[in-house]
Amino acid sequence: MFKKLLPLVIAGAAMAMAGQAMAGEHVVQMLNSGAGGAMVFQPAVVHARPGDTIRYVPTHPGHNAELIAGMLPAGVAVQRGPMGREFVLRVTAPGIYGVKCTPHYGMGMVGLVQVGAGGPNLAAAQATSARAPNIARRRFTQLFSQLR
Repeated sequence: MFKKLLPLVIAGAAMAMAGQAMAGEHVVQMLNSGAGGAMVFQPAVVHARPGDTIRYVPTHPGHNAELIAGMLPAGVAVQRGPMGREFVLRVTAPGIYGVKCTPHYGMGMVGLVQVGAGGPNLAAAQATSARAPNIARRRFTQLFSQLR
């Protein structure tokens, strides 16, 4: 019986490792000034798959990345990266993830991560973004138009 199960165990392990190997990595810079203006994430919109990793890299010590409550898929908790340090986000649930730089939120330093197509929490994320500070709200409107 063990000889019959061994190929199944090996195949299952290979499939699990292949899934991890296929996970992508995205790098987002936290900039004082970029293509989108002052205080931006670049790119501001990331299209990812479940299992992908997004690395938020500060180019200045005054930035961080924080997930926004109300702009996350069900079951995803708010996470906050340390000031001036890289923040690594591994996305597991499909949907929209809202991201802000805590000290520059009022200046519109926001971004979106779309995991998978569409987004089961799209309406909730848009409603939350409508309550963001003025510049952040305008940027979110533009970023939502870039989703697939």
